[in-house]
Amino acid sequence: MAEGKRFDTVITEKRGGVQWIIINRPHRMNAFNLELVGELSTAFDEAEEDKEVRCVVLRAEGDRAFSVGIDLTMLVDLDPETVVAISEEGQRLMDKIEASSKPFIAAIHGFCLGGGLEIALACDFRIADESAQLGSPEINLGIIPGWGGTQRLSRIIGLPKAKELVFLGDRIPAEEALRLGLVHKVVPVDKLLEDADALAQRLVAGPPVALKVAKRAMNFGTQLPLVEGLRMEARSFGTLASTEDVIEGISAFFEKRKPEFKGE
Repeated sequence: MAEGKRFDTVITEKRGGVQWIIINRPHRMNAFNLELVGELSTAFDEAEEDKEVRCVVLRAEGDRAFSVGIDLTMLVDLDPETVVAISEEGQRLMDKIEASSKPFIAAIHGFCLGGGLEIALACDFRIADESAQLGSPEINLGIIPGWGGTQRLSRIIGLPKAKELVFLGDRIPAEEALRLGLVHKVVPVDKLLEDADALAQRLVAGPPVALKVAKRAMNFGTQLPLVEGLRMEARSFGTLASTEDVIEGISAFFEKRKPEFKGE
């Protein structure tokens, strides 16, 4: 993999239109502190602005955890107002993933808990290896998920099961997460990065403008009443009609060849 830019808590690497963003606090099981939140935010901004990047894969260093969530040392002796600010800062980070014009893949190994699960939930795809354990254990500390977990988890797996995970704080193995639809695929430990890259390359080969529009229509249109969501879909469909990628896609279909989308 190509040499990438190093922050203090994040590593970025770009290869073949894919930006790999790597959480790099393995000594703390990749727990989030404010420095990590800030550096991830910057890395996300850079990926969004880079026209060569068509897909982002989020993974973590170390063999124990994708992330165990917020570093609890951040929450010692804080007043409610400061904790609200920390919650809102984390929510803004997750919102950047959801609002990005590019698809995000979370490649999950080991523990994926609390804020670690919340950042994975914001991604478009979640691939887990067989070592993964996922959960929202915040209730065991007398708190609740604060970075979007109470909202996105319910939307992804349904309210009844989300309540079970949040209220009880249990961890579930990768296969159970797959059954619930919490992850899209479970792979052997030694195949995680390979499978994430294969999915990323498929997305890279797709039409960037259509992917951007589809992501926006599905992420935000589904939060509207159906009639409004359908209007949003129709407008989005119409917007794509004037793109060069549509001409290329139709031409390739009739010429029986693979399309070469340029994002125009």
